Amino acid sequence: MYEAFLEEVPLLSSLKPYERSKIADALDTIKYPAEHTIIAEGDPGDAFYLLESGEAAAYKRGIDGPTKHYKRGDYFGELALLDDKPRQASVIAKTDVKVAQLGRDGFKRLLGPVEDIMRRTEYGVPEGQTKLEASEE
Repeated sequence: MYEAFLEEVPLLSSLKPYERSKIADALDTIKYPAEHTIIAEGDPGDAFYLLESGEAAAYKRGIDGPTKHYKRGDYFGELALLDDKPRQASVIAKTDVKVAQLGRDGFKRLLGPVEDIMRRTEYGVPEGQTKLEASEE
């Protein structure tokens, strides 16, 4: 069901088809109405989300307006799982949305091959450099 969608997700494009298939089998579909809070800043991280349809935006306390916009193929919720820290922002549906959700255990088990890519993307670390190397500069 999710294989074709996962092929379109840039984060997962480097995975082999059988790896994407394993991820597809572990995903759950959840629909949220517009204005629904999908994840809340400060909450513990328990899942990773891929946006299948609709639009969402991230908001941080103390900052006016959204800090990031999400569309089909974008992902969120990974930072709390990567770093085992509370959610750093709230993500709110701007339209009716459909997300593919991957729980903490599946995330750790199945997304290991793309963990470095997620860290570089979210922390703005240059290609070929780790987060630790970038922080030492």
